[in-house]
Amino acid sequence: MAKPLFDITPFTLLDYPHKAACIFWFVGCNMRCQYCYNPDIVFGKGKISVEDAVSFLRSRKGLLQAVVLSGGECSIHKDVKTIAQKAKDLGYLVKIDTNGSSPKTLSALLDDDLIDYVSLDLKALEADFRAITAASTFHAFEESYRILQSSNISFEVRSTVHSALHSRANIEAMIEYLYELNYRGTYYLQVALNNVRTITDLPDSTYNIANLNFETTKLPVVIRG
Repeated sequence: MAKPLFDITPFTLLDYPHKAACIFWFVGCNMRCQYCYNPDIVFGKGKISVEDAVSFLRSRKGLLQAVVLSGGECSIHKDVKTIAQKAKDLGYLVKIDTNGSSPKTLSALLDDDLIDYVSLDLKALEADFRAITAASTFHAFEESYRILQSSNISFEVRSTVHSALHSRANIEAMIEYLYELNYRGTYYLQVALNNVRTITDLPDSTYNIANLNFETTKLPVVIRG
């Protein structure tokens, strides 16, 4: 039987807001984002089974409050619902990190009350989406956004930005786009990493926290280093 997880990060205080959590890294992805710094996960093979993942959660019961289902792209796995259900049965909060390409999976998880928080990645606007991601799922992202917007679940929208791929004008347009979609939460910008192996051989991004500030009255924009 295929093993869905590439790795487990046993402890983090950064990936679930205000909670002690672990991260389950699902192997594989249906995008090939140029700046992606997890090619081993995207192109790798699973190492950890569902049973081993559940065993890990049992061993951390009372020590951790939440589990983050990330990747890769967790929503493309048939086992994501099983793992989310097991985590909820054990009393964990569940967060998913998703590119929004699988709105049906997202909807099913919400319908069964299996997730508590979502980080939704806005990779780019439609005109640049395929060039950056090698995928044609922008409208699926929009559907996923609408599903979250009409739900009662807490969620955030975030973007990883690289100066070779996202100009300041592009980023400003993404802020405007989210505002027009009636998003009023915090928009998180994550600076693409330099000096790591990425899917595409990119020049170093010149963006950093100091020069990537956006003053806007439309949305709160927070830069994550």
